[in-house]
Amino acid sequence: MSWYDDNADELARRYEALDAERLHAWMLDVVPQAPALVLDIGAGSGRDAAWFASRGLDVVAVEPAPQMVREGTHRHPGHGIDWVDDSLPMLAKVVRRGMSFDFILLSAVWMHVAPGERQRAFRKLITLLKPGGRIALTLRHGPAPREQGLYDVSREEIERLAQAHGAYVERIATATDEGGRAEVGWTQLLVRLPDDGTGALPLLRNIILNDDKSSTYKLALLRVLCRIANTTVGYAREDSEGFVSIPLGLVGLYWIRLFKPLLAAHLPQNPNNRGDTQLGFVRDGFRALADVSYLDLRVGMRFEGYRATALHKALRDACKIIERMPANYMTYAAGGPVFPVSSPRRVGNCGTTLGLDEEYLLTFGRLHMPTHLWLALQRFAVWIEPALVAEWAQLMERYAERQGRTLSDALIADAMKWSEPTRDVRLARERAMRLLDTGKLWCVWTGAPLSAGSIDMDHCFPWSVWPCDDLWNLLPTRRTVNQMQKRDRLPGQILLRAAQDRIQSWWEAAYFSDKAAAVGNRFITEARATLPAITTERINLDDIFSALSVQQLRLRHDQQVPIWEPGAR
Repeated sequence: MSWYDDNADELARRYEALDAERLHAWMLDVVPQAPALVLDIGAGSGRDAAWFASRGLDVVAVEPAPQMVREGTHRHPGHGIDWVDDSLPMLAKVVRRGMSFDFILLSAVWMHVAPGERQRAFRKLITLLKPGGRIALTLRHGPAPREQGLYDVSREEIERLAQAHGAYVERIATATDEGGRAEVGWTQLLVRLPDDGTGALPLLRNIILNDDKSSTYKLALLRVLCRIANTTVGYAREDSEGFVSIPLGLVGLYWIRLFKPLLAAHLPQNPNNRGDTQLGFVRDGFRALADVSYLDLRVGMRFEGYRATALHKALRDACKIIERMPANYMTYAAGGPVFPVSSPRRVGNCGTTLGLDEEYLLTFGRLHMPTHLWLALQRFAVWIEPALVAEWAQLMERYAERQGRTLSDALIADAMKWSEPTRDVRLARERAMRLLDTGKLWCVWTGAPLSAGSIDMDHCFPWSVWPCDDLWNLLPTRRTVNQMQKRDRLPGQILLRAAQDRIQSWWEAAYFSDKAAAVGNRFITEARATLPAITTERINLDDIFSALSVQQLRLRHDQQVPIWEPGAR
């Protein structure tokens, strides 16, 4: 990227001299309507990203040359463009965010990808694309300065790559060079993905509806993974090409949380099970947790004394069963586990205090998952989980019938509900009231000073669509703004950017300055677990805010949550 950094000023002037509407006229009829999410790879000076944003689209702009990013942010402020320092073929930072895109643009980019890396790069693009989404590529033909690092490209290669990945070339066009270079020509291609292109959804449907089940364990593992993909994405790691891994202890924690209310209601989990009998993970540790609410089994909680010992034993037993049973027997048609597990030979004992954080949960090992399945669970959990719950309920009814029992629909529904803790903003409010005495507390959305009578604690991401009382999600606002204006809507990207300093100042004053104390550790642990794309070992406020912005995009586009953007057209 050094050539682009060295020539950023001249290149930016050249790029910005071209009109994006005219340049992309060949694909205007298929550019998605708002709201939609666009990925602009090799965004350069931000010309195209700003054009997409002006059409009301949310844009993630990928650009690896720092000087070009500087040009882009200077020339196109106020558009809410999310700039990412990343590049093909890996696009590691973009993939880690767990988002999928309606439209991906590679304008004058593909010729920078080395031929030996193109299959991997194309696979990444398909992975990031929503079903029915499109990739627009423009291929440059003609001589070029050697220092630009260009390779030969062809329409035929794109057609082969598309076919190999379950996609197809929908449109082909040619164009002369808009910059007036007679020796340069362009091929313009649209690639379309007709469905998810990965086999993830058919595989999941087969496991849910058709796979042989002697117990509810397979459904339980899938539902646990759905919950993790929806609420604890920060603990997922891309551990090899085509796989992500999550702490096996986290899987075990959610497993125990799922089964506690079911067994308390005496709902059978296999044909011979009554109460908590005939289940391999129900041993002394699980039974000793009788006085622990399943709502307390979540990341960030701490346990002491006999409860710490009991939970550690229960997690160890649950992880062993998960590895031996559902993870072992959920296989592909051609053989091999769908969710391989790597675990230590022996899990050690815990001390008198146990903290449910990533480091501890990793001591039980890792569960590995194909990336396409992980992304499917992230994107489609809102549809997959109801199917899991319905099939699980039917299984329990069949098991009960064999035992001569009849189960109440209300009983099943209540026990199967994934309940979140009740709203609890007391700690955040206490911190806010303390800051009122200093005269340094403002409404994060308007900047207006707050008083004891006007303050309200707003869930940045509304509780109604994403129940989360993590400290980073609780922000001080004016009561009238929260209850009469924002209500159950997401803050828009432009509003978030405008409020960034106020949000980070609140975090700093309320929590982050206390990171050596328990409340600071809780703040950091919660942010790492529930927010995506935090990769730095030493976390800072910019990392947390960037991850918050990513989660906003995911909620908007995966769950279609309405946006609150005061003053926007």
